[in-house]
Parts: sequence; structure tokens; C-alpha cells
Amino acid sequence: MGDESRVGEARRHAALLAEECGLDDVASGRLALVVTELATNLVRHAIEGRLLLAPHRARQVVEVIAIDQGPGIADVERCMGDGYSTGGTPGTGLGAVRRLADHFDLHSSVPGGTLAVARVGGGAASDAAQAGAISVAAAGEQVCGDGWAFALDGDRAAMIVADGLGHGPDAAEASAAALETFGEDPLASPRVLLERVHRSLRRTRGAAVMLLQADAAAGVVRSAGAGNVVGRLVSGVSDRTLLCQHGTAGVTIRTPEEISTPWPHHALLVVCSDGIETRWKAQTLAPLLSRDPALAAAVLMRDHCRGRDDATVAVLRRKD
Repeated sequence: MGDESRVGEARRHAALLAEECGLDDVASGRLALVVTELATNLVRHAIEGRLLLAPHRARQVVEVIAIDQGPGIADVERCMGDGYSTGGTPGTGLGAVRRLADHFDLHSSVPGGTLAVARVGGGAASDAAQAGAISVAAAGEQVCGDGWAFALDGDRAAMIVADGLGHGPDAAEASAAALETFGEDPLASPRVLLERVHRSLRRTRGAAVMLLQADAAAGVVRSAGAGNVVGRLVSGVSDRTLLCQHGTAGVTIRTPEEISTPWPHHALLVVCSDGIETRWKAQTLAPLLSRDPALAAAVLMRDHCRGRDDATVAVLRRKD
């Protein structure tokens, strides 16, 4: 967000996404105010601010994520007070964002910066897990060659992260084919899904893929994958790495192996494509273990994106 004109640009884009997601006029108006407030804050106060907007068409939700690298908010509670505004923006402060959004969460550190996620539309979910993800394209590209998807069903949740080889439209085609196959039967075993994805990607350049199924009732995560997509299970007392086997889905892989790993209470299941540095410290996510998982994705994207490739962070949080 470099200048005031970008605020209007963001608001116009939000209007298009609202129409795509079938939001009514009232919800579209609320979204416009949310975007205006968050974007204006980035322009006026942030260092290296970025505003991300994403449609979730099946859920009729538009998600807005604001990310910056400082200076941070020293008194979050005061800034969250309804009507508080340092810039005289139409929404009259972050309190208005919290009131207008159907879901809102914020994390800030001084001097680290501020992360905020707001969603307009949809309803409350009763699943045992909550999901959030961010994908950004490589510099100079119009499309992202990575893809991600979640499926939440009561105590069970499934996720996929696919990183098409290279970047650009051909990489995006490969990851889209992987997501389409996942969507046909997302709660199948990861091993079976990997075999299906491998077959469906033969007509593409191929992709690195990780597939996971998490079962809160059983307290276990099952995973299978090929290539350089890495998962981690992070809780307040543990940090486990989930690795994929060598190979490229759609090109060459060994017989898929499925790994079972305990899923601790309140743990975050984090999966990153190779556009994210792998050696981030688990303590980075400690303040966010009980927060919206999109905030955990945002902090890793902000602080550990390599900046030379497509990058994805997908996070699944066990609620209990």
C-alpha cells in the first residue's frame, strides 16, 4: 500500500469479490468500510504494508488480511475501542472493523508490526479445527503457481498444499489439477489421494504436493506427499516436522507412504511451500496458538518469505 489511491483500488476490488461471493448490499457495504479502514491504516501508519483480499465462494465469505512490518501498536486495547481513530478515517478505527466484520482478529508487537484478519459473510462453524492460508505469486507473475485447499467435517479435517514446478500459468495449471482431484474426495486417505493426484498431474509439468488428514477425536494426523513441501506440528510444548518423500507428483514418485503423527491439543498444523524458509523458530507462533490461524500464516509470510518464488503457508488449528 504505497499511497492513498491504493485505498480506492482495494475498495473497488472488494466490491467485485463481494459480487462473486453473493454478498447482499448490506454485507458489501460493511466490507467496503472494513477494507477502507485497514487499507488507510497501512498507507498512513505502516512500514511495508500489504493488504490481501480473497473470496471464499462456497462459503460466501470475503477475507481481508492486513500485514505490516512496523511500527506496531503499543496499546491494542485502546486502539480497539470503538470510535478510536488516529487518522480520521470513515470507519472511525479498528473498533469499527471489529464491529462490522463477521469475524475479526488482530495481533501486534512493537516494533515487529501488526497483523489483522477480517471476514465478511458466512456463518459460525462448529468444526473441531479452524483453517487459514495465504498464497502469493512470485515477483512479476500475475498468477500463483501454488495452491491450497481445506475440507472441514466435524472432528476431521483435510488439507492439501501443491507447488507447481516453476511458476507462472503452467505451474498454476498443475496445482489447480491437484486441488481439483483433492476436492473430489478430500477425506480419503492421504496415501490414496497422493496416488490419484499423481495420475491427474501426468498431463501437466507436475507439482510438489503434501496431503494431510487430521482427526481430533483420535488425536492423530496422517500425511503423505512428494517433493519439497514441508509440514510442522507446533504446540506450546512440541515441534514436529512432517516431510514428504522424494519425487514430483505427475512425473515420478515412489509408492506413496502414509505417516501418522500425534496431534496435540491446541496445536497448529503448518504446511509451507518452498517459497517459505524452513528454519523458522516454533516460538514465532507461540503468541498465536489460540488465535485465528490466518494470523500464523501471515506472520510466517511476512517474516520468512524467500521473495523469489511463489509462496504458500496453510495452517490448521485444533480448537480443543
